[in-house]
Amino acid sequence: MITLSDFFQLNREIILFVYGLVFFLLGFAIILQTRQSSRLDLARNLRWLAAFGIAHGFYEWGDLFIPIQGEYLGAATMRMLYFAHLVLLAVSFVCLFEFGAAVHPSSKKARGFHGSSVTLFGLWLALIFLAFPGRLDDLEWRQTANALARYFIGFPGGMLAAYGLRAHTFQRIRPLNVPKIVQMFRVAGVSLGVYAIVGGLIVPPINFFPGNIVNAEAFTELIGVPPLVFRSLVGMVIAFTIIRALEIFSLETDRRIEHLEQQQIINAEQERLARDLHDGAIQKVYTAGLLVESAAHIAEPESELDKRLKRAVAALRDSILDLRRNLSELHSHTQAVREPLPELLQKISENPSYNTMVRISVDVNLPEDKYISDRRAGHLLAILNEAMANAVRHAQAQNVFIETRDRGEFLQIQIKDDGIGLPADAKNGYGLRNMRDRARLLNSKIDFENDKGLVITLEVPWKD
Repeated sequence: MITLSDFFQLNREIILFVYGLVFFLLGFAIILQTRQSSRLDLARNLRWLAAFGIAHGFYEWGDLFIPIQGEYLGAATMRMLYFAHLVLLAVSFVCLFEFGAAVHPSSKKARGFHGSSVTLFGLWLALIFLAFPGRLDDLEWRQTANALARYFIGFPGGMLAAYGLRAHTFQRIRPLNVPKIVQMFRVAGVSLGVYAIVGGLIVPPINFFPGNIVNAEAFTELIGVPPLVFRSLVGMVIAFTIIRALEIFSLETDRRIEHLEQQQIINAEQERLARDLHDGAIQKVYTAGLLVESAAHIAEPESELDKRLKRAVAALRDSILDLRRNLSELHSHTQAVREPLPELLQKISENPSYNTMVRISVDVNLPEDKYISDRRAGHLLAILNEAMANAVRHAQAQNVFIETRDRGEFLQIQIKDDGIGLPADAKNGYGLRNMRDRARLLNSKIDFENDKGLVITLEVPWKD
């Protein structure tokens, strides 16, 4: 009957493959899930953890596949592979160190840590070639180089990454009120600390302290399980928790879409209130002012009635000014746009609120001598933003095409998407009503048509 250590030794190749696969999947998942447009610092910093995962995965696979090549390759080529293998281990630890520096809560300390990883890598190279000279095809020398990489880069890098991720989670992620994601990041931070110990301090057997006492063979004799198994298990925990925690980017996108939708509804309601104010209250107060002013003309000059009517006229004029001021505030979200229309369309296509969720193509074919006024351009921009928001929120579109054409007396803009089209019950929604109302303010015509998606056609007169 074989012992537990014999079992793991017999299945060492399988464990190496799984170990490498775990870290490779960690890096690959981070690359797929990280959002370039995210406002979270973590989105930019996770690239270091992804680089660590992929590099470390390839390193572990090297332990599995490089010895096989010895049957086919010459001695010089094998020495190059062994050296590349060692460098890959050190580079993976440098990436882990850089991740810890990037997520460190103190920006001043983080800047200092960033240079330290390169210094440690240079120190490691100097040690393995100057202090411990040897041949690349010498197993004892390669074990020494491996141990020094773990001591000088792997252990401090792992501990820095563990502390940095934990501190970053409490300072930057916890205020977002996402307890499940915070818990995942906390477990990932603890797992990185455990990995720093089992991956950075338990080294291959070497002939100097502490590696001559605390090493992989002594660990296996004491526990009965090789450290490779523990590293694999810790790697699985890190991969699982980080991948689960990456849901924060989807949550961030959902919140941005929700905010966009709420803002569009608020803007539409403000437009409605502004129109009611302009067409109703202001006109009525203005009419009342004319009536009172006409009554003042027939009153006896300097009489008490004349004085009161003049004060009433002044009060009504002040009321009209106040109403117009309130009207201006309600219209404040529709700012005058002082940019040419092609630049305005290009900015929409580059807006990360849109282009991270759909592919946007812009085709501008307009004469240089025609333009619309700044204020009307503001309403046009609001219509375009409403159309893009609809494509992002509801249409399930993958692509949006914006085309502009000069049709003589008017400008034609078409916004096409390849989504599900316009549902029958959407005709009275806030967004469509807001677009129709703004088109009316522009003295324009707007049509909505389902044709393999939604096609919005807007025809705007060039002249005010």
